Amino acid sequence: MKSPTKTLQNDLLIRALKRQPTERTPVWAMRQAGRYLPEYRQVRAAAGSFMDMATNPELACEVTLQPLRRFDLDAVIIFSDILTIPDAMGQGLHFVAGEGPKFEKKIETVADIAALPIPDPMDSLRYVMDAISLTAKTLGGKVPLLGFAGSPWTLATYMIEGGSSKTYARSKAFLLNQPQAAHQLLDKLAQATVAYLAAQIESGADAVQVFDSWGGVLSPAMYREFSLPYLRQIVAGLQQAGYADTPVILFSKGVHSTLADMAETGAHALGVDWTTDLSEARRLTGDKVALQGNLDPCVLYADDEVIRQEVKRVLDSYGEGSGHVFNLGHGMHPDMAPDKLGVMVDAVHELSQK
Repeated sequence: MKSPTKTLQNDLLIRALKRQPTERTPVWAMRQAGRYLPEYRQVRAAAGSFMDMATNPELACEVTLQPLRRFDLDAVIIFSDILTIPDAMGQGLHFVAGEGPKFEKKIETVADIAALPIPDPMDSLRYVMDAISLTAKTLGGKVPLLGFAGSPWTLATYMIEGGSSKTYARSKAFLLNQPQAAHQLLDKLAQATVAYLAAQIESGADAVQVFDSWGGVLSPAMYREFSLPYLRQIVAGLQQAGYADTPVILFSKGVHSTLADMAETGAHALGVDWTTDLSEARRLTGDKVALQGNLDPCVLYADDEVIRQEVKRVLDSYGEGSGHVFNLGHGMHPDMAPDKLGVMVDAVHELSQK
């Protein structure tokens, strides 16, 4: 079980995630540590490869903290990748220029699933824990540190497809033709994710987020069968392991129709993409959870005054009361101008003052 909670100089994010009163709306951005920053590209070039950077705790710490040096953010998220668990399961993760992540092995049969180990996060994923420990120590409680993992369904798509996909045809066919095997795979991934996130909390993460990036490619019925139960399993697993007080954020992209169901998972907060107004998300979830989001990332290509107007629109859409964390509705794009994120952050600070 996690050691006593450390004192945070800025605990706005944690309070908002627990729907406690805050002086203003806390703000951070998905992919805020990334290729839009020239200092990130310098570290990446020196490291040699993405995984060489991600598996080096000192470099991961450096990249995690880069956005905080530029912007008055209310949280940092550890620099890592959602595919660390499948890699630790022996699937052979590598990155191909212009194509993204690839796996040497694909999941095709029940035997493939049975052969997958549940990784010990303090062994094959120790580099993530070391990066979190180092980052937490370096931060010294200035702002909260977020850990994260990919959702079982999202991880499964990469493992079945052998990489990213535009249609998810192999993955959906697997669910439809081998549902029992699919559930075995998803359950194993959920077990691994509980252990992984628990180790991140032990190592110094103040909150954790589960990225269900491809939840929205499933029909509502398939989502409720093949993604939602495993998100619920992760939340329950962390609670049963003694981490009920550590906020858990679930972010499923493109799942407007199932937000009400997600509010019943036991998570503290739900991430909302930009295709759903926060007022509607709040109505659907009945104020049972905090909401995170949800500025369209492409707003950061706009003029500064337009960014400010759109920030106000998002804040107004959420309305009065606690429980809002300002974020993008998805991640930063590599070609964005860093200063535009600063405009957003400053606007949130100014316009959300209570």
